[in-house]
Amino acid sequence: MPRMLGLGAQHILAMFGATALVPVLTGFPVATTLLFSGVGTLIFCLVTANRVPSYTGSSFAFIAPVIAAKEEGGIPAALGGILCAGVALFLVGLLIDRFGYRVIEFLLPPTVTGAIVALIGLNLAPVAKDQFSEQAGIALFTLVAILVFTVALRGLGSQLSVFLGVGVGYAFAAVLGKVDWSAVESAAWVGWPEFTTPAFDGRAILLVVPGVLLVLIAENAGHVKAVGTMTERNLDPLIGRSLMGDGAATALAGTFGGSGTTTYAENIGVMGLTRVYSTLAYVIAGVLAIALGLLPKFGAMIGAIPVGVLGGAVTVLFGMIAVLGARIWIEANVDFRDPVNLATAAVALIVGAGDYTLTWGDYQFAGIALGTVAAIATYQILRALRSRADAPRFGESFGDAIAEPLSEAPDRRR
Repeated sequence: MPRMLGLGAQHILAMFGATALVPVLTGFPVATTLLFSGVGTLIFCLVTANRVPSYTGSSFAFIAPVIAAKEEGGIPAALGGILCAGVALFLVGLLIDRFGYRVIEFLLPPTVTGAIVALIGLNLAPVAKDQFSEQAGIALFTLVAILVFTVALRGLGSQLSVFLGVGVGYAFAAVLGKVDWSAVESAAWVGWPEFTTPAFDGRAILLVVPGVLLVLIAENAGHVKAVGTMTERNLDPLIGRSLMGDGAATALAGTFGGSGTTTYAENIGVMGLTRVYSTLAYVIAGVLAIALGLLPKFGAMIGAIPVGVLGGAVTVLFGMIAVLGARIWIEANVDFRDPVNLATAAVALIVGAGDYTLTWGDYQFAGIALGTVAAIATYQILRALRSRADAPRFGESFGDAIAEPLSEAPDRRR
C-alpha cells in the first residue's frame, strides 16, 4: 500500500498540468474541476468494474466549444452543453455495450480520427496566439522552459515538462510582479469549491455536443485499445463501458460546474513507464484529486497563473494536439494516395482551422463541430460512391468468369 500511494500520487502529477489548465483557459473554477475529475475517476472505475485503468481529467476537446458556448449564456450555458454531451456519450456507450463495438471502427477509422484530432489543435491556434501576444516576454520564457525540459529531462520528468515549464514561468512572472495574489489571499484553506448549475440553451448545446461527442468516442476507444496493447489483453469489449463511465463523469461535472472529462493519455505514459496497470492506483489518484479540490486556496493559486504563462504552454499543447492527429495517420499507415483519405483530411482540416460556420435558422455549426461532421460525412460518402463505381455492372462478372482461361482461374473450392 505505501508504494501504491506513491503510484497514485504520480498519476496526479501526470494529469495535473492539463486538467488544471483547461478550466483556467475556459474560465471555470479550478478547484471544482479537480474535485469532479477525482469523483469522475472513481465513477469510471466503478462502471468499468475495475477492468480499465484510466484517469478522467479535463478534455481539451471542450475548450473551443465551451468558449463559444459561454458567449451564448455564460458558464451556465456552457455547463448545459457539457451535461448534454455527457448524457449523449453515456447513451452511446450503453448502445455499444449492448450491440457491439464494431460500429466505432466503421464511423471512426484512423483517417477520420486523425483528421478530427488534428483540426482540434488547429482550431485552437488563434486562442494560443492571443494569449501569447498579451504577455509575449513571459510567454516566450515559458515556451523555452517547456522545450528545454522536454529534451533535457528523461522519463517522468520529460512527461511533466509542460507542468514544470508552467511552474518556472509562473515563478518568473511573480518575480516581475505580474501575478495578482488578491484572490489567493482571500481564499480559505479548506472548504467547498464553487458550484454552478447549468442552463440549457439550444445554440450552446449544439456548439458543444456534436464535435465533442465524436472526439470523446475516439479518445476513449483509442485509450482502451492502447491499454489492451500494453497489457496484451483484448479490452475492446469494454469500449462501451469506458464510454459510459466517461459520459457519467462528464455529466456529473456539467451538473455542478466542472469541466468535461476524458480518459487521459498522460496516465498511459505513466503506466508505460512503471509497467504497473493496477486500477487501485487510479482509485488513490481520484481520492487525492478530491482532497485537492477541497483546498480553495490551492485552486486560487492555480487561477492566478498569468495569461502569458498560459500562452506559452498552449502554444506547445495545441500544436501537440494537431501533430497527434498526424501521428494517428502514421501509426495506422493511412495511405494518402487514396483520394478518399486525402479528400477527407483536406476538407476537415480547412473547415476546422478556418473556423467555418454553417448557419441554420437560429443555430450555428462551426469550428470543431462542423469539421468533425465534415470528416465523417466526407469519408463515408466518398467511400460509398467509390464502392458503387467499382462494382461490376450486370453481366460483367459472369462474362469475365467465362472468358478467364481455365488454367489461370483460381481454385473455386476455396
